[in-house]
Amino acid sequence: MLEEKNLTPQQIVKELDKYIVGQKAAKRSVAIALRNRWRRLNSREEIREEIVPNNILLIGPTGVGKTEIARRLAKLAMAPFVKVEASKFTEVGYVGRDVESMIRDLTDIAVSMVKAEMQERVKEKAAQAVENRILDNLIPPVTKKGVGFNSGSGSSDSDFDPAKAGDEELNMRTRERFREKLRNGELEDREIEIEVKNTKTPMMQVFGPGGMEEMGMNLQDMLGNMGGKGKKAKRKLPISEAREALLEEEAEKLIDHESAVQEALERVQKQGIVFIDEIDKIAEPSTGAGKSGPDVSRQGVQRDLLPIVEGSTVNTKHGIVKTDHILFVGSGAFHVSKPSDMIPELQGRFPIRVELNSLTEEDFVKILSQPKNALTKQYEAMLETEGVKIEFTDDAILELARIAAVVNSQVENIGARRLHTIMSSLFDELLFAVPDDINSGEITIDPTYVSKQLEDLVKDKDLSHYIL
Repeated sequence: MLEEKNLTPQQIVKELDKYIVGQKAAKRSVAIALRNRWRRLNSREEIREEIVPNNILLIGPTGVGKTEIARRLAKLAMAPFVKVEASKFTEVGYVGRDVESMIRDLTDIAVSMVKAEMQERVKEKAAQAVENRILDNLIPPVTKKGVGFNSGSGSSDSDFDPAKAGDEELNMRTRERFREKLRNGELEDREIEIEVKNTKTPMMQVFGPGGMEEMGMNLQDMLGNMGGKGKKAKRKLPISEAREALLEEEAEKLIDHESAVQEALERVQKQGIVFIDEIDKIAEPSTGAGKSGPDVSRQGVQRDLLPIVEGSTVNTKHGIVKTDHILFVGSGAFHVSKPSDMIPELQGRFPIRVELNSLTEEDFVKILSQPKNALTKQYEAMLETEGVKIEFTDDAILELARIAAVVNSQVENIGARRLHTIMSSLFDELLFAVPDDINSGEITIDPTYVSKQLEDLVKDKDLSHYIL
């Protein structure tokens, strides 16, 4: 079972706090939704199928952490997860992707995930097979009987006489010496010629209704086999690279593909998560007078989305998937349309609505200093590779947060993404100078440095529109 079973809602929130500042309501909702899936799987059998997930709709302006919550949730869940953009879909009958393709993508991800886990379990056995294949290449066995002799077999070194030994025993001893060298890493750079499976497939794209898209996949598989996918190709590689290529191939042989697909299908149906971003783009604004743009199929996409979210069966190349217990998380800024502009049936399928707050200056200070992946830490790590150590003073972080808040209020509020543009402008000069003009030393980023780099951009609002 998944790691998520050990995480209580409060523990999930604590994990999300390491990367996302604020948005307590959103974190609570997704934490409860994640734990509820474990609760359902462990509930009484007679009621288990009746417990349906409470889908979530995250509402908030751009750059406040909606997508980041989904990304981190996927890593915590250790479950099949796919992020899709609602604006990419069209209703059946129009050229483009149909909504069922999100379930097909989710299933592909699950199959890859389960196969990777199974390969990890047989890695040790596969490594032995790879070692023997490399030895066969370096020292071909004299007879089939000679393949894979153990180092303990044969006579001891003290009473071994090469003059009296047969070809098989000499071959076995040479192989064992090379086996030892292989294990000690003495032959890593030596080139060998190996046969590996050809994984290239001809590129092909089929547009059209859902059935056509699935047919396109099957055609591609067929053409792939005709075009040489799966056939062996000879390649000359150093042993270090050959080992990796052969390890994947040997691990693939050892796993049961049929049971991997079955486990993946079960995992998708019980634990799958679909994150639908930009769901507001398929909602038609209630002020219908001045409609413009590609809105011909917005309501159609909503109608097609309804049965998937409600619970239906979708045909995939791996088998049939029931969507009844897949968790759907919708997300949108809803600055043009409102959640109430979605068709009522679809609104009802997202019972939990969470509004995310716009970020304040105080939030920016925390975002720049607290998370594990804070931008300040990212720039410190990048410049460290060039031998330059940078250090931010507390006042510099306060000044950066103030500038971000000011520009967001004057130009366009893009939330935490504003910090990326500001940091990029702040370090533009320094990143260009390193390592040609500056190749070592310590640099302190203080309010004076921040003002010097960003003052003109903040003052000139016209320039801010383009640069910040």
